[in-house]
Amino acid sequence: MNTVAEAISEAARSLASQSDSPRLDAELLLGKILGLSRTGLIARSNQPASDESLQAFARLIEERRRGTPVAYLTGTREFWSLALHVTPAVLVPRPETEILVDLALQRLPEDSQCSILDLGTGSGAIALAIAAERPLSQVTGTDISAAALEVAKRNARELELSRVDWRLGSWFAPVAGQRFDMIVSNPPYIAAADPALEKLTAEPAIALCDGPTGLEALATIAAGSGAHLRGRGWLLLEHGSSQGPDVARLLHAHGFTSVRSHPDFSGKLRVTLGTLHSPP
Repeated sequence: MNTVAEAISEAARSLASQSDSPRLDAELLLGKILGLSRTGLIARSNQPASDESLQAFARLIEERRRGTPVAYLTGTREFWSLALHVTPAVLVPRPETEILVDLALQRLPEDSQCSILDLGTGSGAIALAIAAERPLSQVTGTDISAAALEVAKRNARELELSRVDWRLGSWFAPVAGQRFDMIVSNPPYIAAADPALEKLTAEPAIALCDGPTGLEALATIAAGSGAHLRGRGWLLLEHGSSQGPDVARLLHAHGFTSVRSHPDFSGKLRVTLGTLHSPP
């Protein structure tokens, strides 16, 4: 019978070729089986794990080896210190997207009663992080997927964040005639021929790719935002690491000023933003 520490080490070795963080993956998955935090696993590292637990752990490790994200196997993902429920209906929230949240909050005063639109909300990660930090604001999240919106609504209930309005539909269709102080989005931006898609088959394709170049959704949002922003309103877009210049050009082309691209943790441009001083 393996100890907790031995089970984690063996699983981490088996994941080494499939994961960038094999030990972390193994710890999170065994923690799921045993109902323990990572700290709890350390405290019990020399204790034996039952055969039943090890068998269940082995099944999860095999699913991870096949490419299933850890968040789908555990059912949760931490984002902006919020514990979010996730399913294969939604994209797994990434740490890079916290940069978008941070940049948005920098432009929303703490006593803000602004209105914010999150396009393609998925699990609701961005909308809920902003709602948690700016409780006086009104946040609206839209998504074309009914299943994704159910995940977002569940997260809102469990986090007790009620000032978020969820709308079903494509991009701006659910908010026709409305204007907001800020629009944020992490839309699909991977090009159809990008090899990266091969490693993301477990996640919803609709949240990853929207066309051959990867710029299609970004262009749609840039073009439509002017009709839905109030004066001096901000648009913030997450995008691929090589798309910063293209997204900046899109914003300039649609009348945005103060356009700037911001890097992620690895120094690659990840979020581009701009303001619309005189919306149409």
